[in-house]
Amino acid sequence: MIADPSRQPEWDANDNLATAAPGQRVCSVGDVFSMTLTMGAVRQNHVVEFIEGRLIAWKPAEPDQAPVGHLWRWELEPIDDLRSMVVHTYDWTELNDESRFERARATTSTRLGASIDRLAALVETDPASPDGQ
Repeated sequence: MIADPSRQPEWDANDNLATAAPGQRVCSVGDVFSMTLTMGAVRQNHVVEFIEGRLIAWKPAEPDQAPVGHLWRWELEPIDDLRSMVVHTYDWTELNDESRFERARATTSTRLGASIDRLAALVETDPASPDGQ
């Protein structure tokens, strides 16, 4: 479910994601997927880490531009056949666009945790995605 960008707006607790076209499922490092933000801007997300079912991370950029340095990461560690420990991080230590600092500061651990909670609720009720991927 995480690797399917069209599902991400369903659990985004930052209320930043509006839509993503279906058919952009991430399969490997180097993939790029596009999202439309709630304010109408489009972001191309460059996948920089990927291990199927375990890890996905991307760096957003404006269309046809290089990423500006912030990174979204989801790490999954299986606990048993039905449960996984999920760590969701937003790292803006390399963000080089000062105009984005205020928005970056608004992405708090509370919001990241709320995204995990929303994702968990969806996975638990969505038979099409039993493993949360």
